[in-house]
Amino acid sequence: MKFGQWVGLFVLVASGYVLWQIRQLILLFFTAVVLATALNQLVRQFKKIKIVRAGAIILSFLVLLTFLTVFLWLIVPPFNQQLQELLLLFPVGISRLQEFINYLENFLGQNYLELPNINRLFQQIQPFATQFITSTWEIITTSINVLLQALFVIILMLMLLANPPMYRDGFVRFFPAFYRRRVREILADCATGLESWTVGALIEMVFIATLTGIGLFILQVPLALAHAVLAGILNFIPNVGPTLSVIFPIMVALVDAPWKAIPVLILYVVIQNIESYWLTPTVMAKQVSLLPAVTLTSQIMFTTFFGALGLFMAIPLTVVAKTCLEEVLFKDVLDQWHHVKESQMQNKNYHEITQKAQ
Repeated sequence: MKFGQWVGLFVLVASGYVLWQIRQLILLFFTAVVLATALNQLVRQFKKIKIVRAGAIILSFLVLLTFLTVFLWLIVPPFNQQLQELLLLFPVGISRLQEFINYLENFLGQNYLELPNINRLFQQIQPFATQFITSTWEIITTSINVLLQALFVIILMLMLLANPPMYRDGFVRFFPAFYRRRVREILADCATGLESWTVGALIEMVFIATLTGIGLFILQVPLALAHAVLAGILNFIPNVGPTLSVIFPIMVALVDAPWKAIPVLILYVVIQNIESYWLTPTVMAKQVSLLPAVTLTSQIMFTTFFGALGLFMAIPLTVVAKTCLEEVLFKDVLDQWHHVKESQMQNKNYHEITQKAQ
């Protein structure tokens, strides 16, 4: 290899190392881009009714802020109350279970199982309390870091919404002049894919939330509306979200009436099967075509690379990666090899015919 090639290789490796070190910052930027792309659809709807772009952005952001506020108001206080009730009933449940075991032992005349005494259990837990107190500062600093990252994403999202062409043109200038037009087309395709995914995800969210709310209302489970909203939100995370969404309603059902836990579990299994085998193929096939194996693999990969935020953003990242692979790798590189080979064969045949004619 020549000296210039070695320099190019070194720059490539160094660039990859730098990108890997700032991968969390890149993911935050991508999150802002996804939110800006989704919110831009609402901005365009406001502009259709003759509202200037600045006003449309403010109204769209207020709609998003209102939705988040209502979501937190519906979810956090009721679940906190139910969790406190569950913690109060936990010792009672253990005592009742111990009484039932004692009854079986007396009936059978043998000792099979003894649950730990509550006081003894609390004594065993005390050493862990010290460790919990020492880690409190780390929890606080992590929470502050999350809040700062959320603030950064919101500010960046508003900046991107204010003047999208300026940022798009700045990004396009990083590419050679002959390829810039093609880059604009690929960016437009990525934006279309993200918008389609947003629409499909919102349809699924409303569907899941509606079915969940109706089912929990029929079963008379407390906080049915809060559980329905939570199930719809967590449905944004395929495979993992539906599993997480069933935990809280089962806990609340156990507090209210233990027998309700099984019907709640059956309800969620039925809803998720309807969503997996009917809704997703019907809706997402028209919006974003992603194979289930690709979705699961991308979740594992992006969670490994980026952590919890990577899990939440796995599908948008996959949509963009899929579009880039199809447009750049397949159309612009691999498909062109076939045309180049055909052109070379035609030139070779032309030269052979010309030499024979001479």
